[in-house]
Amino acid sequence: MSKIKADDYLTWGAIAKVLHNILYTYPEAPLIDNFKQDELHINWPQLVDSEYEKQGRTYLGNYLSHWQSTEAQLTELKVDYGQLFFGPSDPKAAPWGSVYTGEEQSLNGDSTQKLMAFYKAHNIEFTLARNEPIDHIGLILLTLEYLFNQLAATPEDKNILGTCTLLLQQHLLPWADRCLELAEQHADSEFYKGIAILSRVYLEHVSQHLGIIKQQSMLFR
Repeated sequence: MSKIKADDYLTWGAIAKVLHNILYTYPEAPLIDNFKQDELHINWPQLVDSEYEKQGRTYLGNYLSHWQSTEAQLTELKVDYGQLFFGPSDPKAAPWGSVYTGEEQSLNGDSTQKLMAFYKAHNIEFTLARNEPIDHIGLILLTLEYLFNQLAATPEDKNILGTCTLLLQQHLLPWADRCLELAEQHADSEFYKGIAILSRVYLEHVSQHLGIIKQQSMLFR
């Protein structure tokens, strides 16, 4: 594992926060307005300089260039979020880990219980705005933001680094890429297609720099 600087952790935490805001809940116009104003596709940190990463930025830029904050555009984007991550029918890129890791493909499965035990053992607590299984990809990204920000303040803290590494290795990486692959495949908008690609690049980049050996897990989607 190469030497990781405080600025790297700050960058990773900032990306995790943006992805949490995008993946955890339905989009709202002010959020997309801010992304367009801030030129998110241009200012998104370049992590690997691959054609795949450039493709993700291009999709995102194409979408934001046409964003006019109309009610019709927002409705269309919300429909896309719903069919990917929420419902009312079975989401095409279900954002909960147990859907992928459990043979029954149900919510609150065995992997969800293991994540709850992990959080309890590491004194990680947060208050949910809605009744939601805690293995939602957006919630785990929120936890990563918290841990990366702690590491930015104390880069040599091996306990926090160990917690972060285990969270990724055992509770997110085994299934997240499949979730994001499905999002990339089934997204109707260039917005979510681009975000899915950039999310996949981000998790791969972080796991490589942390020296994480990915666990081979049987997935059921």
